[in-house]
Amino acid sequence: MDLYEYQGRELFARHGLPVLDGGVATTPEEARAIAERLGGRVVVKAQVKVGGRGKAGGVKLADGVEEAEARARDILGMDIKGHTVHKVMVTTTADIEEEYYFSYLLDRANRTFLCIASVAGGMEIEQVAHEAPEKVVKEPIDANAGVDEATARDIVTRAGFPVEVADQITAIAVKLWQAFVAEDATLVEVNPLAKVRDGKVLLLDAKVTFDENATFRHPDHEAWADKSAVDPLEQRAKERDLNYVKLDGEVGIIGNGAGLVMSTLDVVAYAGEQHGGVRPANFLDIGGGASAEVMANGLEIVLSDPRRDHRLRRRGQRHPARVRAAEGARRDGRQAARRTVGRQQRRRGPADPRRREQPARRTGGHHGRRRRAGRRAGERRGMRWRSGSPRTHGSSSRA
Repeated sequence: MDLYEYQGRELFARHGLPVLDGGVATTPEEARAIAERLGGRVVVKAQVKVGGRGKAGGVKLADGVEEAEARARDILGMDIKGHTVHKVMVTTTADIEEEYYFSYLLDRANRTFLCIASVAGGMEIEQVAHEAPEKVVKEPIDANAGVDEATARDIVTRAGFPVEVADQITAIAVKLWQAFVAEDATLVEVNPLAKVRDGKVLLLDAKVTFDENATFRHPDHEAWADKSAVDPLEQRAKERDLNYVKLDGEVGIIGNGAGLVMSTLDVVAYAGEQHGGVRPANFLDIGGGASAEVMANGLEIVLSDPRRDHRLRRRGQRHPARVRAAEGARRDGRQAARRTVGRQQRRRGPADPRRREQPARRTGGHHGRRRRAGRRAGERRGMRWRSGSPRTHGSSSRA
């Protein structure tokens, strides 16, 4: 789960990290009230889970309450890379002298944790790593040892942070790691970590991602979940412990295990290209121990898609693409059946015409079938049959 900046700022403050005072607003009037409380100059920042807010005009300075209200009105409703702004954060301003970068993250490729630090903050760290790789320090973190003061100071020294802020950044690095572990995060990123005019180091930005597999340990995280950004069907499926993702297609899919469901998605998508562009409507993994209740819940989720009738039916008729797909599947099935029968006949060879001329012999019903089965079994074991009873080769019959 990704947090908005204002949520990350609250999280950092909870763990004793230095952040600016501020608040979050959903209307221009609320932004005005926050600006009145803070007093003086403020900054109004769009709250979206995407980068590039400043370049898109989502971060603006305001010299008073009237201007803060006007800036909030300009930003609310703005579209930034496909994300609509519904909230703005209003904070006090800071006289920045230097900007740095610091983060902890889960390095999945190397199966470890990683610390990234740089004296070149305020810009995309990928850009810094490409243009000036010597300014970026990457340090793997042992999960058992963690980050103590000695480890943090070594990272700060290697990254080349100025001596006058080294102690502050060392303390921040230790507390940031403690927050990372305590909250079961997979990413905590500060960009910029800034030195202001009075010499203090402040966290002016916050980017946090939680590990959803650890949600059961943090019931308080639910308050930060963005319900408006979650599809209602996906939310209902999550409440029932189902792994559901809605797609823009026509064929509902339910399976046991993510691998099987993914394979089915591929098969449906591939076959659909040949039958009118039919596509999967969803991904739904009901897990390995599926019960009748779980299956019923899965069917309810799949059939509750509000767009289902629009997709599959037109004026009470089946969707033409679906009809073509069904007809194609039946045709392919008949062809496959004919091929299978043909292979079996070829393996048996041509039929003996004399067998047709022989009169049908009565088999004695159920007992006859058992007798023939026993005879075949005896022949396989090297036995012979006399007067209806099995005898081994070379043995004499008893009186």
